[in-house]
Amino acid sequence: MSATALPWFKRPALAALCTVAALGLTACGPLAQEAEETGPFAGLSGPEIADKAMKATSAASSLTLDMNLKTTDGPMKAYMAIDTKGQCAGTLTLGSTGTAELIKTGQVAYMRFDEAFLLAQSGGGSAEETAAVLKELKGRWVETDVKDPDAQDSLELCELDKVLSEFRTGIGFARKGEETTVNGRKALTLTESDGGTTTRVFVATEGEPYVLRIELQGGEEPGTMSFSEYNKPVPAKKPAAKDIVDLDEQG
Repeated sequence: MSATALPWFKRPALAALCTVAALGLTACGPLAQEAEETGPFAGLSGPEIADKAMKATSAASSLTLDMNLKTTDGPMKAYMAIDTKGQCAGTLTLGSTGTAELIKTGQVAYMRFDEAFLLAQSGGGSAEETAAVLKELKGRWVETDVKDPDAQDSLELCELDKVLSEFRTGIGFARKGEETTVNGRKALTLTESDGGTTTRVFVATEGEPYVLRIELQGGEEPGTMSFSEYNKPVPAKKPAAKDIVDLDEQG
């Protein structure tokens, strides 16, 4: 990687988010009849509860996503605060090492990469090239216009509407499960099984019926997605000017 290359994340890894959402939220198989008429959401079937939860989640003005997946490209983690204005702030990790911080506010995005990430991206380069990359980028924020094609895949995680788009499709969870707690909040479990894949969605039973957690077991890309901090401000602020490097200006 040259000192002027912008190491944005590419679509294959980020697409795992949509893959999990699609597997967890797409109708699949016949719906089981719900016999239980007591407790949270009494009288509602599993699909009806799921539909109610997805509508509430989609209506939120902001949330925090905590994602931990095993993708075909390796482990992927993300912790992102996102809102409906397209603002975001958080961290992304690909593989066993290497983390990037991401901030998007207005029409500008900023990314800051740790040394492990920069070394991984510069693999194959000469010692001089690697040293130049570390000197220029280590500890500094890379600035780019959000319309830059190279940044589009990474910034999909900053679009709450896109993150939640799969939640608005048909719901086919077969059955209600046990009552439990997720991060201290009471929740009801909804379970869907399809071949070797089992998806569990945990829905808040107090207050708004938000989705609190999605677990995917089995399949090619198992993992978890947790949702919290609903409707809270996203801490997306422009970094200090002295900490920003504009690669376009440097050529």
